[in-house]
Amino acid sequence: MSDVTKQEKKQVRVWADGCFDLAHFGHANSLRQAKKAGDYLIVGVHSDEEVLQNKGPPVMTEDERYKVIRAIKWVDEVVTAAPYVTQLETLDEYNCDFCVHGNDITLDADGKDTYRLVKDAGRYREVQRTAGISTTDVVGRMLLMTKTHHLPMLHSATILKRLKIILLLPLSAVLLIFLLLCSTMRSPYTGISHFLPSTRKIVQFAEGKEPQPSDKIVYCPGSFDLFHVGHVDFLEQASKLGDYVIVGLHTDKEINRTENSNYPIMNLHERTLSVLANKYVSEVVIGAPYKVTQELLEHFNVDVVVRGKTSYNYAADSTDPYEIPKEMGIYHEVDSGNDMSTQKIVARIIANRIKFRERNQLKEAKELRNMKRMEEKRRQEELEEQGVDH
Repeated sequence: MSDVTKQEKKQVRVWADGCFDLAHFGHANSLRQAKKAGDYLIVGVHSDEEVLQNKGPPVMTEDERYKVIRAIKWVDEVVTAAPYVTQLETLDEYNCDFCVHGNDITLDADGKDTYRLVKDAGRYREVQRTAGISTTDVVGRMLLMTKTHHLPMLHSATILKRLKIILLLPLSAVLLIFLLLCSTMRSPYTGISHFLPSTRKIVQFAEGKEPQPSDKIVYCPGSFDLFHVGHVDFLEQASKLGDYVIVGLHTDKEINRTENSNYPIMNLHERTLSVLANKYVSEVVIGAPYKVTQELLEHFNVDVVVRGKTSYNYAADSTDPYEIPKEMGIYHEVDSGNDMSTQKIVARIIANRIKFRERNQLKEAKELRNMKRMEEKRRQEELEEQGVDH
């Protein structure tokens, strides 16, 4: 293809939208696939008012949700306060060729498909939903908060321990947990499932770019659990200190030891994908040692080790995990200007558990009604076909 032909080729502009509440790697994967369908990706994020009216109270505020989506590396532009029901006028306003969404059901307050207008106009494309992750699942993990809440296989001793913990919770929390667990057998979209990691998924998320010899390497170790707006702001500040940002993710066991609570909420593989989706991150060290070692610094040619101004625990040998970079004079603390934390998000969930229970109940009820209508329609079409054949 000649240079002239390339220049004349029309840019394919893609629209995607959603609430993106508690944005996770499943959302990021949907946007990755949407960007792959064209050249320029515009993402519409619904306002708090729209989400409340059609779905229920969001966990994260609209400003927090806007910032997290802007930081996903496949997103070219974010439209704030996008309509909950996708409009053809919106696609035309932003010169988008079509809308992309995952192959799950999204319904408005009336139980109608939010993408019905663009589907009828032939301007809708569907991508594969990421199995094993949902906002409902994440909320359920935060309520359970057991040491093995993120592991798919449960032994009898673990189940007994989990039941003992549930019995100590308020009745409303127990009801929500029961609802979430029962959802596994009902709606395939609201129900809880488990993510199965693969090397292919990691390759899809990773850029695979090597640092240039002249690049200044920035290393940021941490847990980065339930990747949120505070992490986004921290990584943005860290990226200003160099050219190539490497995030070191600690193991689940190490985080469980140092946090003195039953964290992490997201396991190591899930946290890896969440961090890789961020536009400020160049590379991830999976299962990085809690103590920053000389070997690690030399292996990755690290020029500066960065962390936030929050407190941290000592290593297993009772020494400062940042002792070596401090002695080398390459340790640096940055102020993200954001006090959001995983613990604060958990607190929001616990404080509003009844509202979230009602939200999930409503969402599942709408999904089940829609699935029933679709099944009835399918059966009617089969009967009509049989009638024609006879």
